[in-house]
Amino acid sequence: MAPVSHGSFRRAALAPVLSVLVLLGLAGPAHAAQAPEPVCSVTDKRLGELSGLVSDGSRWYAINDGGTKVQIFVLGRDCAVQRVISGSTDPYDVEDLARAADGTFWLADTGDNRKQRETIALLAVTPQGKVTLYRLTYPDGPHDAEALLLDASGTPYLVTKNPLGEAGIYRPAKALASPGPTPLERVGSINIKSTDTPGGPVAGFGSVLVTGGAVSADGKVVALRTYTDAYLFPAPDRDVAAALQREPVRVPLPDEQQGEAIAFDPDGTLLSASEGVGPIRAVRGAAALVADSAEEGGQSAGSGGEAAGGSSGQGGVDTVPGLLLAVVVAGGVVFAWTKLRKRSG
Repeated sequence: MAPVSHGSFRRAALAPVLSVLVLLGLAGPAHAAQAPEPVCSVTDKRLGELSGLVSDGSRWYAINDGGTKVQIFVLGRDCAVQRVISGSTDPYDVEDLARAADGTFWLADTGDNRKQRETIALLAVTPQGKVTLYRLTYPDGPHDAEALLLDASGTPYLVTKNPLGEAGIYRPAKALASPGPTPLERVGSINIKSTDTPGGPVAGFGSVLVTGGAVSADGKVVALRTYTDAYLFPAPDRDVAAALQREPVRVPLPDEQQGEAIAFDPDGTLLSASEGVGPIRAVRGAAALVADSAEEGGQSAGSGGEAAGGSSGQGGVDTVPGLLLAVVVAGGVVFAWTKLRKRSG
């Protein structure tokens, strides 16, 4: 069963911390793009915590955050649920979804808000519902991760969700084994700066937390999203780790209450959605926005990458010293926890 980590508890626990950090005036990247347009609305209450989304061009496939069994909802282009692909496996906390070239769905059972899991997992699900479990271990202790990226060769990458600012990038250190565990290796990190895009559980700070990921059908654009924005990275060589070191194009996704789902249609349209019933929105031609950056293949000045075994670059939360930020966060967590205990007492 998924831990108590969703909805009102998550927003209430983080609110004091996030409010303090917003007041510190963190600067955001300058890149921006056109506004997303609603395509249709998800009204099926079975998808009340929509967290992962993929597209095959004719249908969309969606998953909920958390869950006690494997369920992949097949949606028409009108957002109506046509059927459900089910498996008997009981996951811990599913957060994101990817789809391989052969049609296999990959579910990231990687949620760990309390950072207490000894292993996380990837679940490979066939269109017929057969589930294969791959347990994984981090090289540096537990992390909470909500973004899964699957490269053109089928290699999975996980990007962590870190309120202290630096999100780690991990991939399997060797071929996946079932049930495993297979060790992960850290291949980079990224710092995302705060923006003024409205939305998210708490305005401002949600813009630095990585909540989902996607790779374009041709493998040449890598996307990460926060609660409020999407970042599109050029990957002309289809190398996910290298792409996340380059300068991204920022696509604001305003006014999503808890935006976690992101995907590409095969034509390069960027799709996004929030937890809770509501619209799936589209930014048409989004993948083409990074074409110039892909040709240049430049290194990012604001997304701090690192090579395997190397050290993190600069960028991200660079207007606040790391120690001060840690103190602020720690104090906010204590304050939030105290308030929650009083309310439940």
